[in-house]
Amino acid sequence: MAKHYQPRMHSAEHILNQVMVRKFDCDRCFSAHINKKKSKCDYNFERGLTDVEASEIEHGVNEAISSGLVVTEQMISLKEADERFNLTRLPEGVTEVRVVNIGDFDACPCIGEHVENSNEIGEFKMVSHSFDDGVLRIRYKLGEPEI
Repeated sequence: MAKHYQPRMHSAEHILNQVMVRKFDCDRCFSAHINKKKSKCDYNFERGLTDVEASEIEHGVNEAISSGLVVTEQMISLKEADERFNLTRLPEGVTEVRVVNIGDFDACPCIGEHVENSNEIGEFKMVSHSFDDGVLRIRYKLGEPEI
């Protein structure tokens, strides 16, 4: 079955990951399920979020989205990628790595489809968050973009 990409949701996931890394000094999500209507990201985490933290995350993601960040991609050598990123999920035999840059806000190895500008994403809304056995799950949806 062919994979159906959701560029808006996928780009939002990258921004959410960077907000989490900056706010909590944690790793990017270890699992993400990207769907058209609602998506979720799972993080290795030590506790649940407070309501204030959830609101701050939502605000941080929306602030980045509304900044009009240009989304670009570049191919880099495996050696350079290994120096800059966690490549544990990279398939064997790869010699070049595609990196998706969301302005100067985020850079991440990725094979997925993305928007061309963060303005195309729409409003990020955290639907819920939960914590169980070392895993923080964040569920989110997107409003329609205003552009």
